[in-house]
Amino acid sequence: IHTNDDLEKIPLIPDTFYKDYPTGRDFATWLGNIFTGPLPQIVISQKNPTYDEVINAFNQAGMAVAYSSGTSGRHTFIPRDQRTYYTSEFAAAKSVISMVYPLWDPSLYGYLLMPNPRKTNVYAGKVCTIYFDAIQDVKVAIDREITTELIQMTMTNQKGIKSSIVKLAAKRQSKKMIDEIIHWLEFHEKTTHKIAIVGAPFILSFVMKKLEREGRAFDFGERGGVATGGGWKAYEGARVPVVEFRKQVEKILGIPETFCVDLYGMVEGNGWLTHCPEGHYLHAPYNYYKPLVLDKENKPMGYGEWGRYAFLDAAAFSYPGFLMSGDQVRMLEHCPVCDRPGPVLEPEIKRAAGAEIRGCAEEVRRMLSADLGKD
Repeated sequence: IHTNDDLEKIPLIPDTFYKDYPTGRDFATWLGNIFTGPLPQIVISQKNPTYDEVINAFNQAGMAVAYSSGTSGRHTFIPRDQRTYYTSEFAAAKSVISMVYPLWDPSLYGYLLMPNPRKTNVYAGKVCTIYFDAIQDVKVAIDREITTELIQMTMTNQKGIKSSIVKLAAKRQSKKMIDEIIHWLEFHEKTTHKIAIVGAPFILSFVMKKLEREGRAFDFGERGGVATGGGWKAYEGARVPVVEFRKQVEKILGIPETFCVDLYGMVEGNGWLTHCPEGHYLHAPYNYYKPLVLDKENKPMGYGEWGRYAFLDAAAFSYPGFLMSGDQVRMLEHCPVCDRPGPVLEPEIKRAAGAEIRGCAEEVRRMLSADLGKD
């Protein structure tokens, strides 16, 4: 590699590569073979460990293994070392804070619409650990352990007594979650506090639908902000366009569209493309993350054409970070609305034909929305 043009010669790995794994102790060997640095000493006491037991053993040894999933129920496992993990969460926080500044303030009150980062290895939840460092007070929407088994049951619609019990518990907890978020909004509306709502868009969508049915609304104005990420499938096959979601946020919560942004990223990468407030185009962190658009022969295309999204991730220090995704995007050389440098993606991301629906928010959505969507 001598020039920037040479970067496009780097071989790309399909995203399915990280889904092709065995079970038990062989899964641990598979993770170790993908890991590109010196492995710490990992102790697995079980003879036939589950995925969660293997992940926990790696993480207890100082790593940060995390995963995402899709509608097939097959997980995507990524073995990060601490350096890569800290870089990823710092990059996520910096991407959002720099876009919505001057809203950000250490004295903000926040609500995380994701699983508790300390109780899951789902990456969209885990990477939000830095949210607790960036502001003074954070509430968590889903404050319970989320395992690979639970995710697989919900993503594949498994039947049986155990699955029925899980769904019943999820139904009760989901309704309580929505009420608690509304109570939090009611409390902070009576104060002068700045608030920041971060996480899965469908949870906030459920909150706003309930408020709308009850004929209620808030007026947080410019002391409120919303940053979403992890997937846009709302429920029952309906997809909420990001522009409509922003309008609903302004209508129900009174938060202006300029303070409602979305992040685009994936468990395999450490680059977070973030909406600019002015035009809501997705800006790439081009100083360490090179986005690409590929044609049907997987060759790089020019700007302005629809194609398969790929990236070269220089922040992936512990695993191969040169990947082809199953997403369809269109990339522009610069934002047509704001003057920030670097390439952007158009706001709407599509899935390639035949590619499964995936995303960390999609996993959480399936745990909750089957019941909430009926209300």
